[in-house]
Amino acid sequence: MTGGCVAHLPVLGQRDMENSSDIMARIHEKYPSMSKGHKAIADYITDHYEQAAFLTAAKLGKALRISESTVIRFAMGLGYEGYPQMQQALGHRIRQRLNTVERIGVQYESCTQSEILQSVLSSDIEKLRHTADNLDAAAFEAAVDLIWEAKTVYVLGLRSCQPLADFLSFYLHMVRKNVVQVKTTSVSEIFEQMLHIDEKDCLVGISFPRYSMRTLKALEFANDRNAKVISITDSVHSPMNLYSSCNLFARSDMVSIVDSLVAPLSVINALVVALCLRCPAQVKENLELLEHTWNNYQVYLNDEINFINEDSMFDNPFRENEEP
Repeated sequence: MTGGCVAHLPVLGQRDMENSSDIMARIHEKYPSMSKGHKAIADYITDHYEQAAFLTAAKLGKALRISESTVIRFAMGLGYEGYPQMQQALGHRIRQRLNTVERIGVQYESCTQSEILQSVLSSDIEKLRHTADNLDAAAFEAAVDLIWEAKTVYVLGLRSCQPLADFLSFYLHMVRKNVVQVKTTSVSEIFEQMLHIDEKDCLVGISFPRYSMRTLKALEFANDRNAKVISITDSVHSPMNLYSSCNLFARSDMVSIVDSLVAPLSVINALVVALCLRCPAQVKENLELLEHTWNNYQVYLNDEINFINEDSMFDNPFRENEEP
């Protein structure tokens, strides 16, 4: 990876996890035989590994006034397949040692506003691509079937995942009856709202790191009641998978203060589209009924603008409500 502001830390595979912890040992072992340029890289990484983990090969080379190719050869000299693998090892070393605010400072301290924009957008694009390449199509189809066939669909997402639950619930109401969005601030309230869940129902639980214990308890409760449980989460290592029979994985990791919800939202959007195609006539009928209701009760009167008439921009905004 070259150019740009910074490199986002990739998710480590099992092999990377096993080999990541010994990067400093590798540097120490090979340091005596290193060239002058490689020693400069080794010294920088040893003293500033928190910053080095977030730098591309090009950025690291620029900081040390050496070529990008020298940085890549250094990584390979340590036994890594390339620079990204060495970067993963550095990332694993610091991942648990820096708090959120420190990570933001390290990652973006030398970036312009434009570089931050491009970095975040590029990171989100990568997450969408990874999700598209790795999402289990059979699990997705199973999730559509479970939601479609359930007597009642419960949707739960807390903290930063609540907007995802809001979105899914809103559009499920357009597709089918009996949709319950569980909104709560305590575990006891969750159980109260899910009191009647049973084997004919389905729960969609949405949670990403840091995982919500309340959401996990809700999935456990639904599973104990023999309800169908769908989890929308980040990986096979998520605790949400303990109680779900259908798992949809979407990348969400981002080294910053905010979670990246682009990929999870896209998966949810795909669920809604697939459900709409199950019953296009019913969806059309529901939307027409809703539109008729809006018009009858003037729900959107003066609330939405479809176009702007320049000639009337400065007219009295209350004129249409004035009595003749």
